[in-house]
Amino acid sequence: MAYVFDLERSARGLRLNRFLHGLISKERRDLFLTNPEAAMQELDENEKDMVRRLDWKAMQDYGASFFCLEKLARTKGVSNPEMVAHFRGETLEQFLKTRRVPGAR
Repeated sequence: MAYVFDLERSARGLRLNRFLHGLISKERRDLFLTNPEAAMQELDENEKDMVRRLDWKAMQDYGASFFCLEKLARTKGVSNPEMVAHFRGETLEQFLKTRRVPGAR
């Protein structure tokens, strides 16, 4: 399975990536946490739905940059291993068992 970030995917994900990247601003993070609908007003309904559900794989498939997804993950308190486990269709526990992490096996 290849995730080529081509021109089509880049164009489709531009609005979502701009929103996600905006979460580097404390004001944008605070707005998103207190009033997510107001923070997401520039997104279309499909994009809002993916963000509401924290559907990491759907956002990646749509065209979200992993580096922008990390901004959302940090805002919502989701770790990189949790996000990657979701990409793989696994629980965090299942994912950690595939890593060389002390105590994870």
